[in-house]
Amino acid sequence: MGDRSLARKVLETEAAAILSLVNRLDAQFDCAVQILRQCQGRVIVTGMGKSGIICRKIAATFASTGTPAFFLHPAEAIHGDLGVIQAEDVVVALSYSGETDELLRLLETIRRLGAKLIAITGGPRSTLAQAADVALDCSVTEEACPMNLVPTASTTAALAIGDAIAMTLLVEKGFRQEDFASLHPGGKLGKRLMRAEALMRAGDRCPIVQVSTPMRDVIYEMSRKGLGMTCVVDSDDTLVGIITDGDLRRQMERSVDIRTMAAGDVMTRHPISVSRRTLAVEALNIMEQRKITAVVVADGDQPKRVAGVVHVHDLWRMELF
Repeated sequence: MGDRSLARKVLETEAAAILSLVNRLDAQFDCAVQILRQCQGRVIVTGMGKSGIICRKIAATFASTGTPAFFLHPAEAIHGDLGVIQAEDVVVALSYSGETDELLRLLETIRRLGAKLIAITGGPRSTLAQAADVALDCSVTEEACPMNLVPTASTTAALAIGDAIAMTLLVEKGFRQEDFASLHPGGKLGKRLMRAEALMRAGDRCPIVQVSTPMRDVIYEMSRKGLGMTCVVDSDDTLVGIITDGDLRRQMERSVDIRTMAAGDVMTRHPISVSRRTLAVEALNIMEQRKITAVVVADGDQPKRVAGVVHVHDLWRMELF
C-alpha cells in the first residue's frame, strides 16, 4: 500500500489552498463578475500547460451555465488564432506566475482591440496582473507536491476561483434549472431534466372519459390504456377529475354496483396536474410526495385542458433516476 499519510497531506494542503481564498473575495472579485455579466461577446479563457487544462474546465462551466465561452490556446493564438478575439469579448487569462511568455504576447492585441482582461494569477504584482482590468489573487503558500514543484494546490485554487465566479454569475444572471435543462439535452443528466411534454402519454395513448361515461366504458378505457387511471373531462373538454384503480377499489369495498354509475359519480375532483414545461424530476417528486403513480399534464390554468399523462413507469423506463 502507498503512504496514506502523504495522501492526507496532499488533500489537506489543497483544502487549505481553497480555504485561504475565502478572505480574498473583495471588490476585485465583484468587478470581475460584473465585467463578465455585462459581456456582449464571448468569454475567452486562456492559459498554458496545467493552467490550460484548468482553463478548459472553467470555460466549459461558463458555457454550461449560460455564459458563451471557449478555451483559446495561447501558443496557437499567436500563430494565427488571434482573430477570434473581438472588442466586445472578455479574456480570462490564467497564469500562476503571471509571466507566461505566450500569454504576455497576447496582451498587446487584447489592449489594442479594447477587449476586457481578467487575470487569475498567483503573482498579484506580475506583468499579467498589472495589464489586466481585474486581477484575482489565487496564490498558495505551498504546492501539495512533496518537492513543491508540480502544480497541485495552485491549480486546485485556480479551478475553485473559476467555479466561484461561474456560480456567482449564474445567480446574477437569474439562470434557472429550466435553462440548464435546455443546455444539457443528452445523457442521464439531460434525461433527468426532460420536460413533462417529452415524456407524457398524449393523443390516443392518453386515457380520457367524459363525466357522463358509464363506468363499464370507464373501466374499459383504463384497461386499454394500461395506466391504472383515466382523466375525466366535462362537455367542454375541461379537466374536472381523475379515476384511479384505487377509486374503483374503494367503491367496491362499499359494496356498491359501480356498473350502474357514471364517471362523475366515482371520480376524484380537482386532480393534481403539472404543466408541459414541468421537469421530469419535479413530476417524480410530486408523485412520490402524493403517493400516486401518474400525474395529469394540463394546458392552461382555469379551465385546464388535458394535454397528456406522465406515469412513473415512463420515468423508470427512461432510466432517469
